[in-house]
Amino acid sequence: MTPPDRLRALLAEPGLIVMPAVWDGLTARLAASAGFKTAFLSGSCVAASRLGGPDLDLISFAEMFDSFNMVRGAAPETLVLADGDHGYGNAMNVQRTVRAYGRAGAAAILIEDKVTPRALTAAGKPCLPREEARMKIRAAVEAAAESGILVLARTDCRPTQGIDEAVARIEMYVEEGADILFLDSPADDADIRRAIAAAGGRPSFAVLSPGSPRATPSQTEAAAFGFKIGTYPTGLLSPAAAGMKAGLAAMAAGEAQAAGALPPAELRGALGWAEYDAQAKRFIVSD
Repeated sequence: MTPPDRLRALLAEPGLIVMPAVWDGLTARLAASAGFKTAFLSGSCVAASRLGGPDLDLISFAEMFDSFNMVRGAAPETLVLADGDHGYGNAMNVQRTVRAYGRAGAAAILIEDKVTPRALTAAGKPCLPREEARMKIRAAVEAAAESGILVLARTDCRPTQGIDEAVARIEMYVEEGADILFLDSPADDADIRRAIAAAGGRPSFAVLSPGSPRATPSQTEAAAFGFKIGTYPTGLLSPAAAGMKAGLAAMAAGEAQAAGALPPAELRGALGWAEYDAQAKRFIVSD
């Protein structure tokens, strides 16, 4: 089965899919080792790791695609939902983006309706006019037919244009053939219920990490609402940053490592040293 077919089968099973957000080979490997079958290649995590900064649409398609290939190489069985952002341009750019991820083995791709390039401010998420947004999703669905990759259509317009417009866009994306729907930044439980109803039985996606000004249900609450996928963009990123800060503080204090550091043997195991030796033995030339 192809990755998209495997994801479709997983979406047909009961229960909420918990999807860690990853950004490189190490995070993908650790998530797979922990038993997660899926992962979200998060634009915010890639921006943090590559730029050391926030996700403000500065990451390019090439950088995101390179990160995807790192993830895919380290965890080839993981079903990856790739963050395609705004498609990196107009509807034709969207098609190129979708086709590239589909050919490379992504199971699904997210396309959003934010304006690009964004205004020179970190505040707000201005969105395209509704019909321009429609054409981006239409283009994505058309391009997805080549590989079967699933299209996740995201609307960011609730904070700037209201929940009525956001719901109308979700219904429109369903009409255009989107496979998964995503209302970004719901204000409350009522917004969540309306968005899931607008998806018309197709899977709905939710961000479950705390911190932003949005309704953030728990896993149990998300499942009860009817969400099918819940992701945690800061679930690995935040503790990773905390661990690195602890390591730096330990070094500055003259210590060899932070108190929470993995023992050397556990770290080697997590990185796959033993697996490398097992594979490499097949190619050793005997004396």
